[in-house]
Amino acid sequence: MSPLAGRAYRLMNGLGNRFVIFDLRGSPITLREADAARAADPKTGPGCDQVITIEDRNGPFMGVWNRDGGEVEACGNAARCVARILMDEDGRDDIEFSTASEKLKAWRVGETRIAVDMGEPKFLWRDIPLAEQMDDTRFIDVKLGPIDNPVLWGPSAVNVGNPHCVFFVPDVSAQAIERFGPLVENHPLFPERTNVSVAEVTSRHAIRLRVWERGVGMTQACGTAACAALVCAHRRRMTERKATVTLDGGDLAIEWREDNHIIMTGPISFDGDGVLPDDF
Repeated sequence: MSPLAGRAYRLMNGLGNRFVIFDLRGSPITLREADAARAADPKTGPGCDQVITIEDRNGPFMGVWNRDGGEVEACGNAARCVARILMDEDGRDDIEFSTASEKLKAWRVGETRIAVDMGEPKFLWRDIPLAEQMDDTRFIDVKLGPIDNPVLWGPSAVNVGNPHCVFFVPDVSAQAIERFGPLVENHPLFPERTNVSVAEVTSRHAIRLRVWERGVGMTQACGTAACAALVCAHRRRMTERKATVTLDGGDLAIEWREDNHIIMTGPISFDGDGVLPDDF
């Protein structure tokens, strides 16, 4: 029987990116990959894109497990949800908490919107990481289709708490990312796999984005992917440092500040509470 049996959880989402959140503070429970995968599968649990834990590790800590059960470093949309929970507990308008990749700062922007300082992007090939040295990660050596006439090629790569690969295209609706996303996610160039996006720059301040998320699949929204798209677009001189990123689930405001920190602002929603069955 899982140590999560009989455990209470909260359902939340950020732009349709759905989370099951367990508060494990004061509990000896250590989440296992199999338990996370069962909770994320709608056939055996509540069902979600990511399972999130709130823990006490010398202060509030957010753990993230993808739908396949794999533990990952970051999740931007979940960070906004966890920040809202922690701020509501103490009646505060700002909060700090840690993840496996870094410490985050978050604050309220109106009634339903939360802003999170996602930290500094990493562009060096070894920090993304890539399996081969590439001096200019604005354009990396990934091609889809025939070698002499690829359909897509030269995406950007960046780490914004987790690895991302961003293809810039004229029309995101014309790209079958649900077909090639798994291939790029598991490309040998990415030793830790990668999130995959197709981005259409519609103006100097607007990007349309669709995302294949590592360990999840197609997702309505991905906060770190929105951050990745904006910084990669600016590095390629396609946008300014601030833009609205429109995902399938809605809009995120992303700003890459002059101090090199990325600020993500967007809404969150409470979808309800529940308790796992005793025989989970």
